[in-house]
Amino acid sequence: MSSIKCDICFRRCTINEGKIGYCNARKNIDGENISLNYGKFISASLDPIEKKPLHFYKPGSAIFSLGSFGCNMNCQFCQNYSLARANFNDYNPIELSPREAVELSKKYKDVGNIGIAFTYNEPLINFEYIIETGKILKENKLDLVIVTNGELNEKYFKMLLPYVDAFNIDLKSFNEEKYRYLGGDLNIVLNNIKLTAKSSHIEITTLVVPDISDDIEEFKREVEFLSNIDKDIPLHITRYFPSYKYNKPPTDKNLMDKFYNIATKKLNKVTLGNI
Repeated sequence: MSSIKCDICFRRCTINEGKIGYCNARKNIDGENISLNYGKFISASLDPIEKKPLHFYKPGSAIFSLGSFGCNMNCQFCQNYSLARANFNDYNPIELSPREAVELSKKYKDVGNIGIAFTYNEPLINFEYIIETGKILKENKLDLVIVTNGELNEKYFKMLLPYVDAFNIDLKSFNEEKYRYLGGDLNIVLNNIKLTAKSSHIEITTLVVPDISDDIEEFKREVEFLSNIDKDIPLHITRYFPSYKYNKPPTDKNLMDKFYNIATKKLNKVTLGNI
């Protein structure tokens, strides 16, 4: 039996025949790297665009939001862990081809829907489906929105960029060691933020988690990094509450205020969330 090397994300999993990669969504079937969550969705809802959160992209509009299963990180405080850590046999998913997803989204145009958002779990592990859907959305003059951890290797990320109108990327910390603890790679995320800022609308979310992303000096470096790209990149600073396997107390509100004051010194569009 032959193994394959999955090069979609930084993990570069070696997947033996019939086995599944770390994300729970890529399988070696007859030597091919197959997406198990292609066209399979556990969550479908019409959301305000601000919920993504995208506060500075077509405010007041709605977006048809689809979520599947799987993730290539393992954040102990994950707020969507029931989807992110799920695998292909945990749910009975809704099955939609790319064209069916677009046709379904069009039914909500009369209530302000502008397109499709892939969100809730980590969508980029199913980048093939997103690209195909993006092409059809463009034909119909509808938008494609991605809410992501940004952990996709550059080769595939660049393939996506022409089809995506807006990203919200989670920047979970500004410390490589802490990113490794969460199962991620900081440098890949930073590179993809730079690439996105050149091609589409981008907003950043940082959840302020005790002992992960609550260091003031690290946050100052994050703000400096973003301001050096574009002072108009929106930054959402969001308060943590206990979730999944992480039980530390909620982020101190005074620290949230300090982070807000730090960010507004260098960035023009800063919001506080979960306060």
